[in-house]
Amino acid sequence: MNIALIAHDNKKDMLVNFAIAYEQILAQHTLFATGTTGLRIIEGTKLKVHRYLSGPMGGDQQIGAAIANDKMDLVIFFRDPLTAQPHEPDIQALIRLCDVHLIPVSTNIASAEIMLKALQRGDISWRKHKNTVVPLK
Repeated sequence: MNIALIAHDNKKDMLVNFAIAYEQILAQHTLFATGTTGLRIIEGTKLKVHRYLSGPMGGDQQIGAAIANDKMDLVIFFRDPLTAQPHEPDIQALIRLCDVHLIPVSTNIASAEIMLKALQRGDISWRKHKNTVVPLK
């Protein structure tokens, strides 16, 4: 599955630690991240991460385009709700795209852990078959 990893500045250390803790699960999937977040994950783990631009420079929108083009299966976005973000409209658009395209999205470490455990169990495997037409009886 294709997984996007994004974190605001005050949450980047938390996401790197999360990636370290769940490295074995994440290593089984194709990872994408915004620029600095991706670099930090690469430096802190042995994971391969495809990097987009940094969030404020358009990385959020690049991930949004991947979602809109059915190229992303899961988004983990550690948001900082206590700090104003100059690119807040891009963030809201990204989350809206997840809702429109039925992409599971987690915005904090608690839900991200649940999401990865579900991924490990196969609970999100329906994403692999989402375009399969089931005949009506």
